[in-house]
Amino acid sequence: MSKLENNATGIAISAALRAKQERRAGVSASVANDIAALEASLLADIETFDLDAAEQQARREENASSGAGLVDPRLAFPEIVPATNAVRPAAKADTRPAAPPPLQVDDSNLLNQLRQQAEIRQRELHSQMAERTSLNEAIDQALKQTFFYLHEFVQQLNIVKPGIPRPYPLVENYAIDQLAWQEGFADYRAQSQSTGALVELVSFSCQLAAPGNLRLERDGPAVDRFRKLLFDYGLQFDCKEFKNERRYVERAEFAIRSQLSVSTRWRADFDNACIVIEARNLERLGSSIHTLHPRAIDRSLLDEFGRLILAQPNRFRELARR
Repeated sequence: MSKLENNATGIAISAALRAKQERRAGVSASVANDIAALEASLLADIETFDLDAAEQQARREENASSGAGLVDPRLAFPEIVPATNAVRPAAKADTRPAAPPPLQVDDSNLLNQLRQQAEIRQRELHSQMAERTSLNEAIDQALKQTFFYLHEFVQQLNIVKPGIPRPYPLVENYAIDQLAWQEGFADYRAQSQSTGALVELVSFSCQLAAPGNLRLERDGPAVDRFRKLLFDYGLQFDCKEFKNERRYVERAEFAIRSQLSVSTRWRADFDNACIVIEARNLERLGSSIHTLHPRAIDRSLLDEFGRLILAQPNRFRELARR
């Protein structure tokens, strides 16, 4: 349908509507009949109107106009196509070099070996720790037993105060002898609670004494050497020096008290899993060291140690070597 026809139809419809309004306002019957006939004719045209044929006619007229140069083909609207059929622009190619794939290392054999070695090492450490704990506990128990024995030992001897028939040779024909028990003492020391509270030291000491003093002389350079020896033994003494006009000591007289301190320290050596006895003036003047395995300490060995203190026949050294 052309534009002219559309305009004419629209004008006719508008006229029909106005006429219908005027008829309602009181127009004549003949005019109303004419309007009704016109409406019927328009309705018939609308019903018989073929939209497809009109579109084809419009295309033919448009093509004819284009061929005659009336319409610029470049001004024609592009045909709209569904978005699903649209052609997407090609993606820009990635010119960067591809990253190499991660290196795959077959480490199953190495890991298995390391895992096995770690397990073996853990078992060894666990075994060593268990053994060390057992030995430490054995040392603790042995030292506790030693303390309880020595504590009661000194309590009884502090009452009995027996004689100690052991001479302690000093120099030449001089010796400290005829000693008797005066007083004894036993004590212990333990670790802190944070480190296990194990007993690490048991100490024992006693004082022996005899009536009178031991007197002897020394000359010249031997004075200082003998004085140092007495200090090392822990002996109490008085020294009277004799000097010449040049204030040089020519000789000295020593008055040594017949008193002697005997001591032992039963020390735990956890690193070497043993007990070390550090003794002073035990069987003779001076210091000595004995090493014991913790399981060697029992009532028999402690009895032999008591006999050793009292200068009685004993098998302490024999039992200490177990």
